[in-house]
Amino acid sequence: MRSVVTIKKSDIRPSLAVVLRSQGIDDPSSVSGRVKQLAEMALIILHDLATPAGIVMDIGRSEFEAVYRGEGLNEDSTPLSLIAPAAAQFALFAVTLGSGVSERISLLFDEQEFALGALLDGAASESAEMACRAIGTEYRRTLTLQGRLNNGHGVLPFSPGYCGWHISAQRSLFDLLRPGDIGIALGETFLMEPLKSVSAVLVAAPKEAFVFVDDFPFCATCATRTCRDRIQTVMTGIPGES
Repeated sequence: MRSVVTIKKSDIRPSLAVVLRSQGIDDPSSVSGRVKQLAEMALIILHDLATPAGIVMDIGRSEFEAVYRGEGLNEDSTPLSLIAPAAAQFALFAVTLGSGVSERISLLFDEQEFALGALLDGAASESAEMACRAIGTEYRRTLTLQGRLNNGHGVLPFSPGYCGWHISAQRSLFDLLRPGDIGIALGETFLMEPLKSVSAVLVAAPKEAFVFVDDFPFCATCATRTCRDRIQTVMTGIPGES
């Protein structure tokens, strides 16, 4: 089944602390009133301009394998290639904040409003990630109500371009999901327009399947290791901070 998902702005509004953290500020009390004012302004702009939308599509194992294979440029071994054999369900999804936010970010930088532009960019990125988490949470809830998952299962998204999955797989993902229906287009370099958009496959599997050692060759170039937090979220069932 393929369906367009309604996403409420109120559900994907990051906190002021998270917006500041996106700029490397861990302690909100350490910044000036002007910086806080700009961060609050960024949140107002985000709320005014965002037009969030999502699309989700259940797929079978053979369809997943075709999407994952993409153009044959993946690393030989990836976390997703190890997790997928244990998966119970797969779904493709895409979310976007719409073009207005991205256009305003570009305009702010063009006008040399760098501080506000950076804060709006950080806020929008977090908002898009919150939309992804909301899609994943709802997908897990739906599968659980249908009796297809239990408390021993978790759901995680995986996007082309990360963790050894080559970004060119975006083409096969887009061909199947057709997110143009919610205004997302794929460029020649596989980047999406609007920029504040995310595409991924949701993988529902036993929780233990998501546990892997982050010692793949490509892990050496990863500065964040956010996979550790995502795995912990699956194991504990506690959602990430928003």
